[in-house]
Amino acid sequence: MQAIAKIWRTARSYAYEFLADGRGLAATEFAVIVPLMLVMFFGTVEFSSAVAIDRKVTLIARTLSDLTSQSSSTVTDTNLQNTFTASISVMTPYDASLVNATLSEIYIDTNSVAKISWAKSATIASGATQATLTNPPSTRVAGTTVTSMIPSTLLIPSTYLILSEVNYTYTPSVKFVLKSGINLSDVAYTRPRQVTCIAYNSVPATC
Repeated sequence: MQAIAKIWRTARSYAYEFLADGRGLAATEFAVIVPLMLVMFFGTVEFSSAVAIDRKVTLIARTLSDLTSQSSSTVTDTNLQNTFTASISVMTPYDASLVNATLSEIYIDTNSVAKISWAKSATIASGATQATLTNPPSTRVAGTTVTSMIPSTLLIPSTYLILSEVNYTYTPSVKFVLKSGINLSDVAYTRPRQVTCIAYNSVPATC
């Protein structure tokens, strides 16, 4: 009996010492907490960048339509190229080469049917200081009906609209939380400010 009691006391002593030993506690807590903290940190960085770029995409869309709508006569390729180039300043300090933009003029006829009059697109090469007009001119084809994409409050018969569309593929540099790119986009509509319509390459011929 004494031997059994001694063994029990020894085992209990070892168990107590084992439970009281905290030398590995900090390392264990560190191993558990660090992955969670890294996810929170890099997730916040990547999400914040995406929100900031999304805001700039909206600003670019508004800037393009606003600048074009202020034209007082026919716009040329040079005019449009300069307008698209404004995207570089707006997107700073982020990569402007990921911006794809399109400007269109839309005519709403007497039956409130909206069609593309003319359209022009541009891209920005990495490190470039000026936008490059694309060829073919745009994915928007003249004569295409786009009534469904126009807000009902803007479908005023016998009027014109300037439409700008901007797309940006955001790819996180770290890719710790967001593993793939996210497509950010926005559109903006404005009316010609100083004239009834803004012609490009004699389109429309008359307003």
